[in-house]
Amino acid sequence: MLAAILSATLLGVEGHCVTVEVHVANGLPSFTIVGLPDEVCREARDRVRAAVLSSGYPWPSKKVTVNLAPSSQRKVGSGLDLAIAVGVLVADEFITTDAVADFGFIAELGLDGSLRAVAGTAPMVAALGRVQPVVAAASRHEAEIISERRVFVGRTLRDVVEALKGEAAWPTPPADTIADDVATLADLSDVRGQPLARQALEVAAAGGHHVLFVGPPGSGKTMLAQRMPGLLPPLTPQVSLVTTMVHSAAGLRLPPGGLIGRAPFRSPHHTSSIVALVGGGTAALRPGEISLAHGGILFLDELGEFSPAVLDGLRQPLEEGVVRIARARASATLPAQFLLVAATNPCPCGGGAPGSCECDDGAKSRYLRRLSGPLLDRFDLRVPVHRPGVDELVVGGLGESSADVAIRVARARQFAFERNGTLNASIPGALLDSLAPLEPGAQKLLRTELENDRLTGRGYHRVRRVARTLADLEPEHHETIREQHVVMALQFRVRLSPLLRGHAA
Repeated sequence: MLAAILSATLLGVEGHCVTVEVHVANGLPSFTIVGLPDEVCREARDRVRAAVLSSGYPWPSKKVTVNLAPSSQRKVGSGLDLAIAVGVLVADEFITTDAVADFGFIAELGLDGSLRAVAGTAPMVAALGRVQPVVAAASRHEAEIISERRVFVGRTLRDVVEALKGEAAWPTPPADTIADDVATLADLSDVRGQPLARQALEVAAAGGHHVLFVGPPGSGKTMLAQRMPGLLPPLTPQVSLVTTMVHSAAGLRLPPGGLIGRAPFRSPHHTSSIVALVGGGTAALRPGEISLAHGGILFLDELGEFSPAVLDGLRQPLEEGVVRIARARASATLPAQFLLVAATNPCPCGGGAPGSCECDDGAKSRYLRRLSGPLLDRFDLRVPVHRPGVDELVVGGLGESSADVAIRVARARQFAFERNGTLNASIPGALLDSLAPLEPGAQKLLRTELENDRLTGRGYHRVRRVARTLADLEPEHHETIREQHVVMALQFRVRLSPLLRGHAA
């Protein structure tokens, strides 16, 4: 007999519907899975047979063939286990065909018949559409945030089979445990001194501008970056859903409510590979750190220690907001709209006070070459950070809190969305004249910078966008960009080479 069971598999951050076709016929006992399964999916032969027998159900002593349709698409992971097991029982006429007609099954099976959660449950349930999903109890929240129908859960294969046969009701979902998943955010008031860096952080949060902090060890670069999440507003419903789907596809733990409402903060180590940062690496094309930071912040500490090839892999996603991964048998487009915050020492030794650098010119040049010009040009803000003075550390009181700064950030973002429909960092170059008009003095200053080759065409547009944000942050909102706004935007865009020379002076 033939059975067709609905399920889904994962590619990138998108689920794809799969029809699990099971044929049971007379012949030598065997169990074959076809339809481009990967190694994990192929191992379902042993998991499914053991789970069915452990649950007390007969395994057909016949020739069992499983086809995962469409056969041209590669199938990955263990999420098809439950569908295969149900398909075998239907094809063996242990369960009626009508009983499974309106269900889709997504779960891994343990050898004892238990149902286990799988990575990417949310996008896979989305691929099922109007079908009622059946998932492991641990995946219920992920399924419920996206499913259009009621979500059914099971703790074991026996729970699912008895419910399908009408011998028992579907298991009641486990009660939600009360858990405080809200982590305490670091507050900007902890930062002593650093007025320029604090302002740069505020401008970056308000306009979505990428920022690079350059300074010696102990100057507070990492401390500043870690306080960025407290300045950002909650995610919009659309961004929250996409971010949740990405984290689900990566197999990361979701908050108790299911949806991610706060901007994520990702901080990969500088030894991370390009696959870990950008994504891919397996047949599933799993999301990397830049996709996990979608809607939030990607913090690259010790930027000068990252591999140049890894850093250059960020250039296209920074411009387009997506990363396109292509492999021989599959391709995927992953979301990658994030705010890049980076920190680096001015030289390999880190130095400290002016004149204390121990690096020779060759070492400094090699260190600088790790950061390509095109990558640096994508930082709207390049800010020097100096070690705070003794009085600022010992005598100085608390600075302005994150809550106070967040109010100004939210106000500036509201101006931007009402005017542009997007953050200032994303204003198209063709619309800058209408959305960020320049006063004559500001226009003359930018023209001088261009004529002296101190700005590229990309840099010119980025300075105008930063100036737009500076104008939005002022208490008296200005629709026209003034000269002082451009001056401040240029101060936030220092060249890295002078910083190195000044550090060694």
